[in-house]
Amino acid sequence: MIVAHGVGGRQDLPIPLGTAILGAVIALIVSFTVLAVATTRRRELAEPTPGPQVRVPLFESAVWLVVVRIVGMAFLALGITAALGPDESTNPIFGMVFVWWWVGLIFASLILGPVWRAASPNRTIHWLLSRLRGSEEPLFVYDERLGYWPATIGLLAFTWLELVYPNNGYLGPVRLWCVVYFVVMLLGGQLWGKRFFERCDPFEVYSSLVARLSVWGRDDEGRVVLRRPMSNLDTLQPEPGLVAVVSVLFGTIVFDSFKESIPWLTFTQGTPTLATHGYLVDNVALVAFPVAVGIFFCAGTMLTGVDAGGVRRRDLPGLLAPSMVPIVAGYVVAHYLTYWWSVGQLTLSQASDPLGNGSNWFGTANWGLNATLSYHPQLLADVKVLSVIVGHVLGVVSAHRRAVRALPPRHVITGQLPLLVTMIGFTVGGLYLLFAA
Repeated sequence: MIVAHGVGGRQDLPIPLGTAILGAVIALIVSFTVLAVATTRRRELAEPTPGPQVRVPLFESAVWLVVVRIVGMAFLALGITAALGPDESTNPIFGMVFVWWWVGLIFASLILGPVWRAASPNRTIHWLLSRLRGSEEPLFVYDERLGYWPATIGLLAFTWLELVYPNNGYLGPVRLWCVVYFVVMLLGGQLWGKRFFERCDPFEVYSSLVARLSVWGRDDEGRVVLRRPMSNLDTLQPEPGLVAVVSVLFGTIVFDSFKESIPWLTFTQGTPTLATHGYLVDNVALVAFPVAVGIFFCAGTMLTGVDAGGVRRRDLPGLLAPSMVPIVAGYVVAHYLTYWWSVGQLTLSQASDPLGNGSNWFGTANWGLNATLSYHPQLLADVKVLSVIVGHVLGVVSAHRRAVRALPPRHVITGQLPLLVTMIGFTVGGLYLLFAA
């Protein structure tokens, strides 16, 4: 399973057409309802408020930070050990990278908040190197004009390894990618400090964006608090490259789903020229899908606005980009749930023997696979569709909250219609891919 696809999250459960249509109808009804409610509550939404929040001092303590850092370093140590093991499909490094790290990180961030920021070995090693250097001050100031663009490149590079590179089932390429990643992160951290991790580490950026949908946040003084997820999402401010990040995250998942569909297989394999250049086609498509998502999103959001009320049209894509985060998270859950459950367990079993010498370090080597999800296909189908719908609803709520604040009163309804069409287009497209896979 791992070698064949690098754990790209192939859809293995056909979604009933009736379920997909029902999901699309619900998305439409909810969208128009949210539009009406948001319009009538314009005054309440004029200025976002954090809402009720409860401080949690435990998670600010040095002891807690040390514990989390140790967990992160233990994960790195296990990964290094596995990377020195045999180049076989049973090596846990593949599942650790493509399932635990890439997919599991998102599930963990939805529940626990920005876990990679807290447990990242990059930050731990950076701290140790800074102590040896005698200063935690960066050598250079990070250029804020770069924003999230470096993380965008990193995310695209990883998805290329996962979805396109034909030898991603061999130890060498995976090991090389991880080495390059850690070297770049450590060097960047020493040169530009912690800000480099916040804007350039693809895994930290991904985790932190999704964590905006968790109940964990920080107040104006940087203290850890519990509050409503939508309040967390409201705190996400537009920055350069944010549109590109969400476009890559959504576009690459769309590409992964669509390339398993019958229309795509018919198009690529039924055309002799394309069939003989499959690797090139996949490379082009990997870039084309995020670009198409970005163009569609920018067009819809720019048509939403008017050059009034202090907000320019060209600023609207960045202003509304945070509303894409729930849609991305919902589709990640729908797309990867089955694979995360099954291959995640398999990786846990393999992790007890990282060197392939028959050891059983954690007592999990002989664990069987719990196939509960596979025994309830209709329930699993409903969960997948529901994930897309919930992500859509939260995305629509966020988009309309931001649009209501930005648009002048006389355009508050008509101005949002292109945005509504854009958000519905993403969700209906996601449901179609679930059905077509």
